[in-house]
Amino acid sequence: MTHDPATPISVEEMAHAFEDSEVHDVDLSIYAVEDWLVLALFWGMALCVFLQFFTRYALNNSLAWTEEIAANLLVVIVFVGAAMCVRLGRHIAVDLLYRFLSRRTGRVLQVVVDLIAIAFFAYMSWLLWRYIGVVGSERMVTVDLPRGVVFYSVFAGFVLMTLRALQNFLRDLRGRRTVREQAEDLGPTGV
Repeated sequence: MTHDPATPISVEEMAHAFEDSEVHDVDLSIYAVEDWLVLALFWGMALCVFLQFFTRYALNNSLAWTEEIAANLLVVIVFVGAAMCVRLGRHIAVDLLYRFLSRRTGRVLQVVVDLIAIAFFAYMSWLLWRYIGVVGSERMVTVDLPRGVVFYSVFAGFVLMTLRALQNFLRDLRGRRTVREQAEDLGPTGV
């Protein structure tokens, strides 16, 4: 069932979408390390939230640590997931200007944007490194772990964003099409 993603499908087509007898190959090569890490962290967070809900409402005796661990996992998911978005060129951006510029001028602007992004991510990495030095040894409230564990993962997320932005910059310089243009081809839903 080949379908143009821009045209809406009927309820009938939706109901029969899974009856397709063709077996399609699944291509996992588009996923990188951060994608799998975010997936694992997400399910860990979901388990903590479920435990919190179950122990609070079913057992009437909640586990205090589940809330703190779930919140910290959410922080890690956000920053490691942001590296995923940098790699794919999927961060929110104002691209209206690109539509009015010539292709050559748009490429130059994209290279400048890439350089600004690299500088920002590198600066944030440096700031986080300094911040970890100051408060990294503080302990969590309900779990006897250093808060630095969370801060180091946010730091790792920013370092990974820096590396992915650098990778995009090099692809934009070498490739026929920029990462932003390739992301546009995927449409609003992404991969």
